[in-house]
Amino acid sequence: MLFKSLVITAALSTPILGQSIYDIFTTTWDRASLFTYKNLGSSPINFSTGVSAGSAVITVNKGTVYQTMDGFGATLTDSSAELMYNMKVAQSQNYWNLLGYLFDSERLWTYLGYCNLASDKYFFALLVTDGALSAGFSSLRVPIGATDFSASDYSWDSTSGDTSLSKFSISGTPSYVWTVLADIKGIQPSIKLYVLPWSPPAWMKSSGSMNGGTLNSAYFTAYANYLLKAVQAFQTQGFTAYALSLQNEPLNSDGTYPSTSLPSAAAATIGANVRTLLNNNGLSAVKLIGYEHNWDNTTYPEDVLSKAGSSFAGVSWHCYAGSNSAMTTVHNVYPNAEVHFTECSGTLGSDWWSDIKWDMSNLVNGGPANWARTVMTWALALDASGNPKLPGTDSCGGPGCRGVVTIANNAWTVNQEFYSLAQGSRAILPKDAGGPWGQRLSTTVTGALASELVVTGYVTKRTSSTDWPRYSLVVLNWNDGGSAGWNPQPVAATINFNGVTAAYTFPVGVTTLWWYNST
Repeated sequence: MLFKSLVITAALSTPILGQSIYDIFTTTWDRASLFTYKNLGSSPINFSTGVSAGSAVITVNKGTVYQTMDGFGATLTDSSAELMYNMKVAQSQNYWNLLGYLFDSERLWTYLGYCNLASDKYFFALLVTDGALSAGFSSLRVPIGATDFSASDYSWDSTSGDTSLSKFSISGTPSYVWTVLADIKGIQPSIKLYVLPWSPPAWMKSSGSMNGGTLNSAYFTAYANYLLKAVQAFQTQGFTAYALSLQNEPLNSDGTYPSTSLPSAAAATIGANVRTLLNNNGLSAVKLIGYEHNWDNTTYPEDVLSKAGSSFAGVSWHCYAGSNSAMTTVHNVYPNAEVHFTECSGTLGSDWWSDIKWDMSNLVNGGPANWARTVMTWALALDASGNPKLPGTDSCGGPGCRGVVTIANNAWTVNQEFYSLAQGSRAILPKDAGGPWGQRLSTTVTGALASELVVTGYVTKRTSSTDWPRYSLVVLNWNDGGSAGWNPQPVAATINFNGVTAAYTFPVGVTTLWWYNST
């Protein structure tokens, strides 16, 4: 604790120089750099006049600000929590190292700018050795009841006909889920929890089973109360739900795992009821999400918002069909409705660099560019075979799903989804403890190689009006030759900002960098 206090004091005692880039994270196609941090120290990249235009010209318009970001993350399934908890028991240091690498953001504040001290290199070397380079994930999806990645089917009220919900109980959820969730919150106190069911209780459904079927209209009121009690149950366990979705993938009724068909008209009716219940029980801050499914259907979310828009904060999306432009399509019709992106899974055995390119262009950069405030993937952790899964499920068929983290023999490795998410996350975290989150900025790319860069920009404002905001860029360089033949080439680019220009050559891969400006 003494060392940490010394580092923070040293970092904060020296003003951060503006209009210069000191801090860069890179993940390159050849894995020579993997979420690798570089502090430019006494040789920053300066913004100045008279800089010749590069092959790609990135223009940052700080006067045009869009949505505030909620963060990046994944889903804590029962399976993920089981693997992580087992590692905690068997190899506790591995467990805490993993949680720090995924979720710690507090240590990031100690070196967000260069400290012009003779001893700065010494402090920074100690920070690196201490494992301070972490993603700072700040969003996490948590199921209400069982999913396709649980050991068995269960809901939080399995007593048939219990419309009063007197038998409501979270006892079906394994205790290790709450343990891991508490540990995550301890590392990342600002974690935003998106909670949702994969299925209502079986007795509320036409199938009489957690698997498949649809919610009977006779139980709409009971289901609304069930969701209220679920949010309250999280509170009882010490967790505040940031957002509540009525139903995971409401257009999917699969007989092999917890799922439910919930038509949009039913969602609107239930949502209006849930909103009232939340408001009347001191939970008005909980955001209600009106759709949680694929990009290939804009009719459903638009219908929900047209029928009960005042009840919902917005809608959420998955990647398994359609294109991310669907998010903008709905945003254009309902510009005040929030956009969230909450699920996409990697596939075991796929190509690492191809996955990075797809994830960056469609999710990490492409999501916010289409108004997403949140970018989350599927399972936070799985084993090397994409397990454990619900017995008998057809979910993640073929090669199997890949977690953000692979845990095997109580050791962990991070996968390509981690690197994509981490590069995005680092750009939007608060600069100040408890301070504002990053907001997306208008950026354009021109020049001969403009098509080789996918760019998203952010501004992170400060707690004090006298402190300079941070401006960040997340840049995918996918200039690898493509169909013409493998030939990865860096792109010599320039960054135009506030009347001055900086030159930087982006390697093939992903780069996150930032600077400060007085206004």
